[in-house]
Amino acid sequence: MTDHLRIALHLGAAGVPALPLSRGKRPFANCPACEKSRCGDRPHMKAEGPCQCPRPCHGWAAATPDHATLTSPAWVAAWREATAVAYHPGGAGLTVVDLDDADAVAWARQTLPPTRTVRTTRGEHWIYFRTMRSANRVRPGVDIKSRMSYTRWLGPGTGTMTELPAAVRALVETEETTPREVVVSSLSMRVTVDRTGSTGCRHTERYVLSGLMRGLEKIRARTKTGAGSQAYGVASFLAAQHADCPGPCGLDALGERIVAAAVSVGVPEPYAQRAVTNGLNTGARRAS
Repeated sequence: MTDHLRIALHLGAAGVPALPLSRGKRPFANCPACEKSRCGDRPHMKAEGPCQCPRPCHGWAAATPDHATLTSPAWVAAWREATAVAYHPGGAGLTVVDLDDADAVAWARQTLPPTRTVRTTRGEHWIYFRTMRSANRVRPGVDIKSRMSYTRWLGPGTGTMTELPAAVRALVETEETTPREVVVSSLSMRVTVDRTGSTGCRHTERYVLSGLMRGLEKIRARTKTGAGSQAYGVASFLAAQHADCPGPCGLDALGERIVAAAVSVGVPEPYAQRAVTNGLNTGARRAS
């Protein structure tokens, strides 16, 4: 087992979709059967599935937290040649603001709320909770890496991660349409939930996160259809588990993770948010 595979398994155990990178910090090239989309691609690439290739083809869309896939013969062969580990930030419910030079870093410090940061050779990466559309060159020296993108793992960084601010979303919403490119970024983190407001919950953190991770896996498995309905069901089930808690239990924080998982497999964010909100409300009513 290589060091890169060990890192990938650690990320996968935390629910973070991982993949190997080849020379030049790029994903491995598609195999002959997957070239020019003849296999149908994986979901949310040029075409939606049904590629069943056992190799890590199709870049970020191949990223997975699944232990069996990461350690399969086809992937182990890639890990032996890998030069780095990457993961899909959107699949982990995150957005990376890639600041490529000192001017971009200075702009961020004046404009954006502090969050977890990772130093790079030329600048910094600022990591926020929640996902959004990825885009490059949204302003000089600034790229956004979240959905339909991959991020290189460089280290844990420093600082406390905070919520994605409206100022970052506005960078993409107001940009001119440009061709999408994949640019490497960096991040390392475990999937966690802020439970500082869960003062009345009777469950342990391990119990809450275990149930959440099982639910997120079910949502991410819905790569073709049904992810929105699955998100509703997961939210409803989790809310019902807290029926006997004196409260509050921090269900909003759990809901954010469920929304992010649904969005990572193609559910529009407004729809995912409505489904999860309705699910949480339904679960609470059902329990009472």
